[in-house]
Amino acid sequence: MPATDADPPDLYVVRSEVNPDCEYHCDALASRFPTATEIDFVAGERVPLDEADGVVLTGSTAGVYEAESRPWIADQEALVRELVDREIPTLGVCFGHQVVNSALGGTVEEVGTTATLVEASLDDDPLFDGVDPVVVSLHGDAVTELGAGMEAIASADHARIFGSRHRTAPLWTVQFHPEITAEHRETLREQFDWAPERFSFDDVTPGQVFENFEALVAEAAPRTRTGPGR
Repeated sequence: MPATDADPPDLYVVRSEVNPDCEYHCDALASRFPTATEIDFVAGERVPLDEADGVVLTGSTAGVYEAESRPWIADQEALVRELVDREIPTLGVCFGHQVVNSALGGTVEEVGTTATLVEASLDDDPLFDGVDPVVVSLHGDAVTELGAGMEAIASADHARIFGSRHRTAPLWTVQFHPEITAEHRETLREQFDWAPERFSFDDVTPGQVFENFEALVAEAAPRTRTGPGR
């Protein structure tokens, strides 16, 4: 049932992790949206787009170039294109950043793992209001060519395209992990050879990106409920 303006937006968190030992980042992200509905995309669940006011695409240890062995990746790319067509606010995180750009014709390549805190250059964009440039970088793939309609809104020394947004649709992506905090440090060291930190977790603003996205969804909700395809 469509929400009224007084109700919270209907958000869906699309989980894409394939390694059970790495589900913690999806759990951490989902915890930032306590009223959202979680969708296990790998297990075959799908987003009811007619009910969605906003969608968040999580990270994954899968690569977008593995679509032949992981058919759900092609399905998620189709979802991205539908989200753009319907102008449903969307945020892609890490793998989500990559699958969005891949779905729109961009290029994603293996570049070697970067697992540490980095200082990003963040554009003046509402997604980054109040976000400290020190962020968690944890990825081995990177977007090397943007998808159609996308523009870069963040960069880092090791990644030219560290965040992006669509020029006309309410679609944002970040390569970094706004959900990861200091409490994950030991797990990161065990799993990803976490590098010594030049910066401090005290500088990280976990969750601010998500709060900003929620505000953008709430702002767009009255329009998206009656917009294309709704």
